[in-house]
Amino acid sequence: MPGENYSSISEFILFGFSAFPQQMLPALFLLYLLMYLFTLLGNLLIMAAVWTEHRLHTPMYLFLCALSISEILFTVVITPRMLADLMSTHRSITFIACANQLFFSFTFGYTHSFLLMVMGYDRYVAICRPLHYHVLMNLQGCARLVAWSWVGGSLIGMTVTLIIFHLTFCESNVIHHFLCHVFSLLKLACGERATSVTIVVILVCVTPLIGCLVLIVLSYIFIVAAILRISSTEGRHKTFSTCASHLTVVVVHYGFASIIYLKSRGPHSLYTDTLMSTTYTVFTPFLSPIIFSLRNKELKNAINKSFHRNFCQRSS
Repeated sequence: MPGENYSSISEFILFGFSAFPQQMLPALFLLYLLMYLFTLLGNLLIMAAVWTEHRLHTPMYLFLCALSISEILFTVVITPRMLADLMSTHRSITFIACANQLFFSFTFGYTHSFLLMVMGYDRYVAICRPLHYHVLMNLQGCARLVAWSWVGGSLIGMTVTLIIFHLTFCESNVIHHFLCHVFSLLKLACGERATSVTIVVILVCVTPLIGCLVLIVLSYIFIVAAILRISSTEGRHKTFSTCASHLTVVVVHYGFASIIYLKSRGPHSLYTDTLMSTTYTVFTPFLSPIIFSLRNKELKNAINKSFHRNFCQRSS
């Protein structure tokens, strides 16, 4: 086995939707297509609103704009390929395309997680250290936080991709998933290093996510403590409303991820596993712009103005 070259596999077969009844695939295609288009439209409207409304040029909304960019790129990497496979009978992906999809999905996915952590820190500074907010969250500081989020996501994407695609794949080239999923690829690996590499990959994947979640939780512990010290009920409600949308997205983001990756390892059908995976790759990005726009009155008003300015006026 050590002498066998991993590059002998030229393509993989994505088996994820092959377990579904053929008559069900057009309905899934239409559902996921509409959710994909709404995800793109929702995030683009958020970006347009932040860009055109001068009063939204604050750190919180600039971070939200960066989050929308990472979400658009994440869905573009995964969903179009998934939609094409839904309507195809030959669901293959080349070795290079699979490596690219793994790298970019990890890069944009982990950048998204880092940006959620940064947004939690922004809310902590705004509520717990308001007198230092404009010093700590100046333009240069915000740019550095966004840049480091992208650097961190890229490093994790590069690390995982290099580890996975330097393994030997000799059992099969059939990936039991609808995308080049890291753990599905690990199941195809063989050789003496496969077990140890799996442990390393799990540590590389899980450690940053847990670290981000711990920091977000710590931020909200301090935020809740500060809110409880506010004497008036109206003041507490108004302060908490500034971080309600972010907290909701964090719960959805980590909630769906936990359902997928921490579910029991009992007998699950490929049918069930595929549907559960789409909740994280399709449904979570679909919900994010809805949550931010509906739970934030200032952003909702800006989006309405931007939508009427850019679409309604042109059509009239």
